[in-house]
This record gives sequence, structure tokens and C-alpha cells, in this order.
Amino acid sequence: MNKQDAVYMARALVLAKRGVYTTQPNPRVGCVLVKNNVIIAEGWHVRAGQGHAEVEALKQINSASGATAYVTLEPCSHYGRTAPCAEALIKSGVERVVIALQDPNPLVAGKGVALLEAAGIATRCGVLESEAREINKGFIQRMLNNKPYVVSKLAMSLDGRTAMASGESKWITSADARHDVQKLRASAGAILTGVDTVLADDPSMNVRLDGVDVAQPIRVILDSSLKTPVTANILTLAGRSLILTCSEDSEKVAALKQANAEVYTLAKNAQGRLDLSAVLQFLADQQVNDVLVEAGSTLNGALMEQGLINECIVYMAPSLLGASGRGLFDMPQINKMSEKKQLEILDMRKVGVDIRLQFKVKK
Repeated sequence: MNKQDAVYMARALVLAKRGVYTTQPNPRVGCVLVKNNVIIAEGWHVRAGQGHAEVEALKQINSASGATAYVTLEPCSHYGRTAPCAEALIKSGVERVVIALQDPNPLVAGKGVALLEAAGIATRCGVLESEAREINKGFIQRMLNNKPYVVSKLAMSLDGRTAMASGESKWITSADARHDVQKLRASAGAILTGVDTVLADDPSMNVRLDGVDVAQPIRVILDSSLKTPVTANILTLAGRSLILTCSEDSEKVAALKQANAEVYTLAKNAQGRLDLSAVLQFLADQQVNDVLVEAGSTLNGALMEQGLINECIVYMAPSLLGASGRGLFDMPQINKMSEKKQLEILDMRKVGVDIRLQFKVKK
């Protein structure tokens, strides 16, 4: 790899990450324009509907003639809410475009590169590709598999308990860990929970980060039989609150809609509960790239058993709750060691007095 290309692409990736809290449902993209080994302009995609990274960079200069553009995702070639970035680069006079990752969106997928090359612009793809994939793994999964990337957030004691037997759980972890969770929420397109958590804790499930520009994630409650009270805290907050159900109780549906909820009836499984795979497909249709699960052991266990969780982020507190406390995952179908779910440790760090563990779920 050309070392210089890697250096400038690394800068473009830093810029792309600036949109981590705001670009949903669009991907996070950064762009650096370089001429004679000097950065002449930079840009990143800030918010859906606003200028893409390439356009934001080109705004800063009168001419990009003879420059090289470093872009973390293949320039788009189609008209959406904005004009094609590939065309903007062609008109700007750049002579070379270096791309980290081909766009998985079938509307683009190689067409942006083809447009550039047809105009006589040299292209190079795959520079720091793995890093570019990491910051857009939800977008990539939605484009390729029509499902969002699912991360389960859990807090536990050293002996693996998430709550007392009574359900009391505030607070297992420190204020530092809870602040870190706000960042996880801010980077998600939707926060998912079950109705039992709503009934037990009446959570807000919104992002509370002072002084930070955040696109509030969609709040999603899985409620097969519509037990969510119309007074639930989630329904009083700004932004979208979705209740997904397989109930056809029209009176309850009407009452919840009156209370500011969006109610959708989805397919049910053989047990008469929501089909979790259908839930994720529905969220992908709502253009959700990343889902953060904040739920109890029943929903987490069901998602894990069905192979629908991609990662787990666990905050472990230096405390013990005892044998009667509640566990992380209720998975009654696992009875043998050979059936265990295998995880891969991605990251381990200290957050306040707690330890933050990040795992990838092996398929």
C-alpha cells in the first residue's frame, strides 16, 4: 500500500467519525482533498439530507484541478436527496480518487467508480478498507442482508447478575459507565427493549449528552399483547416511539396511538409472540442501521438463541449480587456444553470503577 494514501485516508476516517451521532440512516463518510502533498480541503457527511462529504470538501475551494480525493466510501452515482458525488468530483477537475470501501448500496455498488473511470479519473479502492467497514457495519449489514447490526448492552455484577431477584437493578454500575452508555445510544438508529422492562423500570431510552449534536434514536418496544401503559415515560418524549405487536386489539392500539406511539402489527411465531427476525427486517425497512438492545434476560436470551445479536457490550461492576439475582441471558434451549454460544473478545477497558467488555458473537 502506498503509505501516503494510507495517511490521508486515515485522516478521512477521522472526519467520517465526526458524523457518528448524526448521519443515520446514511453512512458515515469523510473526504480529504490533497494537492502537491498538502491537504487543501476536508469535509464529512453531517446529517441525512445535507451535503455529502465530497461536496462539503469541494465547497471550501475554488478548484480541485489536479488534486487527489480520499473518500472513505465510494462516491454515489445516483440522484437521491442530493446530486451524485461522482459527478461533482468529475466537474471539480480531480485527477485521482482513492476509496476505502465500495458502497454496498445496490444503487451504487461499483457504479460510482465506473463513472469516475469513464471520465478519465484514476481510481484506487481498498485503502484502509477494514477500518472503513468498522464505522459503517450497520449500514453495510442493512444493505447486504436487510437487517440492522444488533448490539446488546448489558450491566452485571462480578457474579454475572443483572438485577436482584425482585427486579431491583439501580444501579449496578457507576455513573461513568452510564455516561458511556449514552454514547452507545447516540450512535444507534434505534434502541430496542421489551414490554417487561417498560413495566418494571419505566425507562426513557433517549440520549442525554449535554452539548453534543445528536439525532435521537427511534425507541422501540416489543409488546406482543399490548401491555404498554399509555402513561409510559417513553411515550412522553420527543421523537419516534414504536410499539411492535402481534395483537389485533384495536382499542388498545387506538389508545396507544393517541398517547403518541406508532403501533405496528407484525408476524408472530409458533408461541404466539413476535417473530424476532421479522422485527429486525421491519426495522431495516425503517432504514435503521444499528440497533442497541437494552432489555432483560428473556428478550436477550431469545435474540441470542436465534443468532440475531452481532455484538455484546457488557459493563461489569466490582460487586456481588448473590445466587438469587437475575442472569444476563435466559436460554432454556441450551442444555449441553456443545450448544454454548461462543463469543470473541474485541475490546476490554476500564470505565470508572467498572470494566467494559466488548464481544463479537460467533456465528
